[in-house]
Amino acid sequence: FTVLNDLTTVSNLTVAEAQLKVFNMRASNLHSSILGTADSYVKGFCGSATLGKTSVRNDNPNPWWEEVFTHFQAKENNVLRLEVHDSDLIFDDLLGVCQRQIKLGTHEHDCFLEKGGTLHYTYTLG
Repeated sequence: FTVLNDLTTVSNLTVAEAQLKVFNMRASNLHSSILGTADSYVKGFCGSATLGKTSVRNDNPNPWWEEVFTHFQAKENNVLRLEVHDSDLIFDDLLGVCQRQIKLGTHEHDCFLEKGGTLHYTYTLG
């Protein structure tokens, strides 16, 4: 058992923590409902950490969010999850989810949302 535990400790040390920044979040052609154009916002998660929530962009099928999500204990291969929601009076609709394993460096991605539209975002891990 001791040998196995020592190996586990060594392998954990090789996975360095790094800062994750998610920025330049914008969407295009978001789904319109019966109630009109989406009042959208983004929620961010990395692994088990909640990164935050953007402000709501009302009546805009092509919103852009100024917020930057940061996480100081991210690890390469953690899963970054971005959820796009439509803010409504009673229940917020989930327009789509973008998930990917993060890699070191700066990366730009486009993610097609289940209910229509695309989320564009950039992240840096390092």
